[in-house]
Amino acid sequence: MSTPEKTLFDGISARVISTSRVAANVLERDGDDASAPAQKTVVLVHGNVSSALFWQEIMLLLPADLRVIAVDLRGFGGSESVPVDATRGLRDFSDDIADVLAELGVPSAHLVGWSMGGGVVMQYALDYAVQSLTLQAPVSPYGFGGTRRDGSRLTDDDAGCGGGGANPDFVERLQNKDHSDEAPTSPRNVFRSSYVSEGFQTPHEDLWVASMLTTSTAVGNYPGDGIASENWPGFGAGVRGVLNTMAPGYFNASGIVDLAVKPPVLWVRGTADAIVSDASFFDLNHLGALGVIPGWPGADVAPAQEMVSQTRDVLDAYAAGGGRVTELSWEGVGHSPHLERPEEFCTALVAHIASA
Repeated sequence: MSTPEKTLFDGISARVISTSRVAANVLERDGDDASAPAQKTVVLVHGNVSSALFWQEIMLLLPADLRVIAVDLRGFGGSESVPVDATRGLRDFSDDIADVLAELGVPSAHLVGWSMGGGVVMQYALDYAVQSLTLQAPVSPYGFGGTRRDGSRLTDDDAGCGGGGANPDFVERLQNKDHSDEAPTSPRNVFRSSYVSEGFQTPHEDLWVASMLTTSTAVGNYPGDGIASENWPGFGAGVRGVLNTMAPGYFNASGIVDLAVKPPVLWVRGTADAIVSDASFFDLNHLGALGVIPGWPGADVAPAQEMVSQTRDVLDAYAAGGGRVTELSWEGVGHSPHLERPEEFCTALVAHIASA
């Protein structure tokens, strides 16, 4: 397994935009019109343990009349590894993007968020003007783990959520820039088993793994801290770091239902998603129910989070309140529809943008 000699596709350039909050790495297409109006500007936001590099194929497939920008979140890619205050939920990330876009002269744009990035763009829409939202395999509006179907928290300390749930061997392999496939917890094997559907092949795997390995494991970045808990499985969410940002005590974007101006929403997901699912293999309560983690107290106390159903409930309420929602569910596709079906993803995104 190798490190790619080249990380940027032909036609894509990178530069660092410095703000009072963060020095953020930004990918742009060569030749894009920097004065494009908001209606023609697309901002792509990556997910956890990844970077803007994952968007490059989509960037090049989108029409030339669009201005396309992909931003590395703090602690990922080429951006500065500024600590994350998890008690603000995903706002450190969304506020960073707002400052970067202000520096780029972008007052509003079509926002596309993948996985954790879906939560970032939902939070962004709560605080700033947007043209439209595209949510690809997004984290639930109620965060990751620790909630019932209606979004209510299972425990006051968000037991089983946040930084304490990270696999320490996976974190160590990120630190060591492990490109191998020697263990199930290697980033390469996590990509194969969790980011995409079983058997999916890509000529860019080395690059996607290199992107994962840009994840900062410095204090305050990935994965974050935890606290001891009297509730199963013995830990709760901490106050700093990436995984804690999505603990339900800190993050809740269901307020998009009450937006006075509701941007149209495109929701794209795969039915074979191992990460964001009503039976997620990254949800400790689901793993407890399967017997993978011992001592599970039962579904009455620690039910698996119904992530997809929660998102649908919130978006149904959004539509009932006057918003426009389009859901695309692709059979057999995993957590990364834009990698597995890039042309189809771009077609759907372009149609969504045109209808906004």
